[in-house]
Amino acid sequence: MRISATGDKAEHGFRLVRRSAEHGFTPVRRSAEHGFTLVELMIVLAIVGLMSAVVILTMPDPRGRLMDEAERFAARVQVARDGAVIDGREMSLTVDPLGYGFQERRRGEWRPMQQRALARADWPQGTRVTIGRDSRKTIIFDTTGLASEPATVTLRREGEEIAIAIGQDGTINVGS
Repeated sequence: MRISATGDKAEHGFRLVRRSAEHGFTPVRRSAEHGFTLVELMIVLAIVGLMSAVVILTMPDPRGRLMDEAERFAARVQVARDGAVIDGREMSLTVDPLGYGFQERRRGEWRPMQQRALARADWPQGTRVTIGRDSRKTIIFDTTGLASEPATVTLRREGEEIAIAIGQDGTINVGS
């Protein structure tokens, strides 16, 4: 049997009241405990509203952060460059406004990369890309990791801008 903080023994909205020594305790319904007051309901609604706002504000953008996309692009370019050195085979990066992809040179032909990490990737929706003055650019990494030419790929979304610089020496830098 539950006991409240005030010492009353209560069970399911009833309060036990001692009528007399012979009759023992008699259950009497508490009139003040029939439900919630309007103030209590308003407080609960305010708390639920605040929690909902916190959840909505902390939810990430489904497209991801632009910096994350720039770092992912830079990491994939670095994997291709390193692959050219390790495999002793030229690799190319092709960047256009829709996305980017990698190819490898096998038996004198350029073939798309079959590895999942280097498969063609599209830019997230709303991301605008510029590659210097060109709308499409292909950069070739030779077997020593050097790039055929330097390039800067700039990603833009909702006022944010991040540049990824690919140096002729094969270095890749993500900056703003």
